[in-house]
Amino acid sequence: MTTTTMQTKTASAQRKSFKSPDETRAFKGKGKLELVKFGDTPFARATFEPGWRWSENVKPIAQTDSCQTNHLGYVLEGRMHIKHNDGTEIDVGPGDAFVVAPGHDAWVVGNDACIALDVNPSILAYAKPK
Repeated sequence: MTTTTMQTKTASAQRKSFKSPDETRAFKGKGKLELVKFGDTPFARATFEPGWRWSENVKPIAQTDSCQTNHLGYVLEGRMHIKHNDGTEIDVGPGDAFVVAPGHDAWVVGNDACIALDVNPSILAYAKPK
């Protein structure tokens, strides 16, 4: 992992690359989550491969009935459908920013991978084996 720090008179700046993430978590069979962290502030890049579904590829890791992570993110590529336990459903795609409360399932729509960034601190627990 390469970290570059640059000091100035008023602040410092840091840079990290997803080419060398601080941590990578594989989903069960279809995709991965890559994390870079700046102290307690995470940036996650998730790659959800075609056919990925939370209830099939992350539920066995999370061991909960639905996703309990609060997401705050942005879709770079691909499409995803999100169905909340309260019945709310949305589709997100390239260029969409999104927020999703805990208690949902989600799946990739179409034949392309969905790649999204997530910056909510709760992402630190996502797909983390218990």
